[in-house]
Amino acid sequence: MTVNDLIHVFAGTFILLSLALGVPASPIFHSSYWLWFTAFVGANLLQFGFTKVCPLGFILKKLGVKESCATAS
Repeated sequence: MTVNDLIHVFAGTFILLSLALGVPASPIFHSSYWLWFTAFVGANLLQFGFTKVCPLGFILKKLGVKESCATAS
């Protein structure tokens, strides 16, 4: 997996988990304050769309994750 793929996986996982913890109809509801985390992830995705700067991307690159796949010609 590449950095871009992992960013999408992390964002999707965190959004679904925070929704499950923050929506009262969920069987694992904890507190509606978890919805703030959903908003935080969404705001980071929005700013990444404009600035192309992602803190998680920097961390993954430092950990040695490939930035892109090699394409076969």
